[in-house]
Amino acid sequence: MAKLYFRYGAMNSGKTTSLLQTAHNYEERGQKVLLMKAGVDTKGDDTILSRLGVRRRVDLVVGAQDNVRLLVRRRLLMGQGRPGAAPQASARLREVLDCVLVDEAQFLTPSQVNQLMEIVLLDDVPVLAYGIRTDFRTTSFPGSRRLLEIAHSLEELKTICRCGCKAIFNARKIGQDFIFDGDQVAIDGINVTYESLCGKCYLEAGGSLASA
Repeated sequence: MAKLYFRYGAMNSGKTTSLLQTAHNYEERGQKVLLMKAGVDTKGDDTILSRLGVRRRVDLVVGAQDNVRLLVRRRLLMGQGRPGAAPQASARLREVLDCVLVDEAQFLTPSQVNQLMEIVLLDDVPVLAYGIRTDFRTTSFPGSRRLLEIAHSLEELKTICRCGCKAIFNARKIGQDFIFDGDQVAIDGINVTYESLCGKCYLEAGGSLASA
């Protein structure tokens, strides 16, 4: 039976690298995978890039209002039925797809996570979602919260803090300064970066567990 997997970890824990390795493992065996990411993640537009420099174009970029299951079925079954029509209910996705891989899954809406589960339960296609649990104020992302609630399997990908302990929080920085105010989503880049910290170093940097 297919399952919904949530593989999570602090930033720099190798989530995208693990996703790309999983895709390679499937394809090496002649199996079909579909890669998607949330449109909120604007880095690379339709491309995902691991910290090791490995890059790959995704098959689908998911907007906030999109129905994920419908997008996947249209992409894979678009040749069935008349042009422009929705996929036929009787069309079997499992016959043309072996796995769905989702990068930056924390940016999905709870409804979209439910739709991933529908792909698993109704189409019998396993879904592996990768993401972080909490933002820079230790508050859950809606997509991650829903994945933690309903996923069949939870796996933590680990990384270390500057002190050598296990990192669990994602601290936001502008330049060399840590900041703890602002919107939940700010994609890392020129002006904003993130550092994975253990709980003690997070508090010492000025963070607060009461901010949530």
